[in-house]
Amino acid sequence: MREDLTSVDTHFAFGKNWAAYAEKVTAAEIAEAERGLIRLLGSDRLDGQRFLDIGCGSGLHSLAALRLGAREVVAVDLDPDSVATTQALLDRYAPRGAAFRVEVVSVFDLHPEAMGAFDTVYSWGVLHHTGDMERAIQCPAAMVGKEGRFAFALYRRVWMDPFWRWEKRWYAHASQEVQRRARAIYVA
Repeated sequence: MREDLTSVDTHFAFGKNWAAYAEKVTAAEIAEAERGLIRLLGSDRLDGQRFLDIGCGSGLHSLAALRLGAREVVAVDLDPDSVATTQALLDRYAPRGAAFRVEVVSVFDLHPEAMGAFDTVYSWGVLHHTGDMERAIQCPAAMVGKEGRFAFALYRRVWMDPFWRWEKRWYAHASQEVQRRARAIYVA
């Protein structure tokens, strides 16, 4: 039986970790996220651009895109806790009148027919967690508009990969109480 890769139950629940982090975000972290996007994208501003943040986590990079002038930011994540965290961060810090939306969406459910094309599609440290990395790269690549860009990072294989794979499977099949206890160890 094949796992449903669009179900949050098959993935590590990063959202609780992001929620704990986002509560402590300061102006310094926001400024560093802006500088990081500028370095990565090679431009000082995103004026007039549509920006898609896949695996938005804490929402910090969505916020940076808005503060750098993005016309619209769409932030998606499979984890409802990450979506709630991103929504709260943007509600708190986004420039007045900024256009953004945050949704629970799997990378595998992204379709340009439904969402349109984007000038920048961004996914940092997310796509290799999906269970089907090749498809997880193809789906967002289809969201890039003409002359747009797709900025993403994948973790490199390391000797710990088999352990992490076991840990992710263990966590996904653990009870909610065991998951809560595991998160308490990592968030502390």
